[in-house]
Amino acid sequence: MINLTYEYRAYPTSDQAIKMDEWLDTCKRVYNYALAERRDWIQSRKCPINACSIQREFIYPMDAEKPTYYSQKRNLTAARKESPFLQNVHSQVLQDVMGRLEKAFNALWNSGFGFPRFKKRFRSFNFPQLGKNPIGDNQIKLPVFGWVKTVVHRPIPDGFEAKQARVVKRASGWYIQLVIQSDVKIPDPVIGGHAIGIDVGLNHFVATSDNELIARPRFFVEVQHRLKVLNRAVARKQKGSKNQQKARQRVARFHERITNRRKDFHRKLAHYLCDQAGMIFAEELNLKGLAKGMLGKHCLDAGWGQFLDTLKWVCFKRGVHFQKVAAYGTSQECPSCGVAVRKDLSVRRHECPECGYTTHRDVASGQVIRNRGLIAVGQTVQSCGATPSGEALKQEFLKAT
Repeated sequence: MINLTYEYRAYPTSDQAIKMDEWLDTCKRVYNYALAERRDWIQSRKCPINACSIQREFIYPMDAEKPTYYSQKRNLTAARKESPFLQNVHSQVLQDVMGRLEKAFNALWNSGFGFPRFKKRFRSFNFPQLGKNPIGDNQIKLPVFGWVKTVVHRPIPDGFEAKQARVVKRASGWYIQLVIQSDVKIPDPVIGGHAIGIDVGLNHFVATSDNELIARPRFFVEVQHRLKVLNRAVARKQKGSKNQQKARQRVARFHERITNRRKDFHRKLAHYLCDQAGMIFAEELNLKGLAKGMLGKHCLDAGWGQFLDTLKWVCFKRGVHFQKVAAYGTSQECPSCGVAVRKDLSVRRHECPECGYTTHRDVASGQVIRNRGLIAVGQTVQSCGATPSGEALKQEFLKAT
């Protein structure tokens, strides 16, 4: 079974857009109420038994039930029977909000994420089920809303069926993300073909093991002066005025344009790499640590995590094997002989004193990544074409004689 997500631009009517905004506000309030329930219960159990909390905390009885995913869903069902405010929203949409909160707490417990935050705004809501034949001629049928005008620029492949629909609001307008499903079982890509190791960086976005250096576009850094002007315009407007809302809208559109440019570059580069290789290997980077470092702004601007996720998905669709390898010491190892060659960041050339192999520092890292990936899949390491030094030739001669 395979799931794909297709995104389409939607043009709802004015009544539909108003109702969508109301639904987003209701989902936000339900999410924040459920989060406050869980937070207050947790805080009531953390207060010392012999002292009062400095902050005000709700006092829950000792036998009070802990708010959980299922208990809050039951309470939500009971609340909808008494609240017309909640009855205006589809029941499955509100139930999905509880699922999003549960997912946030699972990320807190299992993945090391921080405590869930209260939402200032909700940007999307999800329909877990759709009716029969929800896709028409440039329109999509949603529960309660009916037919919504949509630019169906990408037809649904044969054998796939629309299962879910998520309505997303962005600065540029409304979008509908369709989750389509098929019972087809796709095997894993075959291990074989030309192998490429890629090293991501800031001087060059990608350096491949085939001696190719791809420049890093500075999506945010190059236009932050324009963003500064737009933010200054927001600050000069009267608070709460329509002119301030328009200025904020211009800032949001500008951020979305930067995001779209970055995504477009990542996808095109991923396809370009897949055109050249049958296997692609990359580093297992600590992206959180890099984002908190001195060059965090530039690391976030490059979007390495998004690129590696995009590359992994494109490799899956193209039948290219993708695998990550350990990142430790890739820039301090010679790809030809494996000897450790210590160098700091200011040294941009790799020169091995043992075998005499010389190349660009990032290209050498890409070749080390390729070699580690080939060893991981059980294949022979490819030669880098190094020129042996005099000492190496002497050792080979002694072995031969």
